[in-house]
Amino acid sequence: MTFFEKLKRSQEKSKSLLCVGLDTDSRGLPDILKMEANPVIAFNKAIIDATKDFACCYKLQLAYYEAYGKKGIDAVEETLAYIPSDILTIGDVKRGDIGATSEQYRYAYQEMFPFDSITINPLMGSDAVEPFLQREDRGVFFLGLTSNPGARDFEYLELTNGKRLYEEVTDKVREWNTAKKNAGLVVGATKPDELKALRQRAPELPFLIPGIGAQGGSLEAVLEANGDGLALINVSRGIAGVSKGSDFAEAAGKAAQNYAEQMRAVLSM
Repeated sequence: MTFFEKLKRSQEKSKSLLCVGLDTDSRGLPDILKMEANPVIAFNKAIIDATKDFACCYKLQLAYYEAYGKKGIDAVEETLAYIPSDILTIGDVKRGDIGATSEQYRYAYQEMFPFDSITINPLMGSDAVEPFLQREDRGVFFLGLTSNPGARDFEYLELTNGKRLYEEVTDKVREWNTAKKNAGLVVGATKPDELKALRQRAPELPFLIPGIGAQGGSLEAVLEANGDGLALINVSRGIAGVSKGSDFAEAAGKAAQNYAEQMRAVLSM
């Protein structure tokens, strides 16, 4: 099954564009989990159980796992194994280096950790990203226009050809997508006007859209801007971090259901 096929099937099954972010910080977990052998694994499993009927995707931010060595690596492996096989996974790693180094990163996040897709920084160009694009069953979301305030430091720079940097990146990702049809773009939810323009510029690309909720992005504005384009709308703290009490999983499930129902209402899914 290709990456695009799995993405579409997962959305059809869940009737949702919802990507649940498992940015699990071991320092802020509910007290009820503190006696677990690996609290991060216990937390992730509980969140997955509570949200799997509403999510078409789970995204793991690897920084929260790699920071804790073997325990963190174990948590990634067990979490991936626990996620239902018909739900898409994303390893949020944002790597990007010279070709030989990228090949090692590719092996780590497409083989050792069998994520369906990963996030990559494209700014070192085609030779740096080429290793990640070889498998049609593995997707790559390239950073295009990010949701953080510092995005304006570089991403909005005007180039000699008249394009903004994020527009040039978008056009390049469209070129990279022609062979395996496994490339997508990260576009922040906090910039709905630019999101709408990029959707018109790249109607065929799947967008990974983070920034809903805690970062200030509006789900309603994103759904309007994206139209009927293929997209994953990521919510992390607004689902997994809703409660720190013993009801954390129940609260996450209710939040996920609410987001999914809003999407279904607008998109008639």
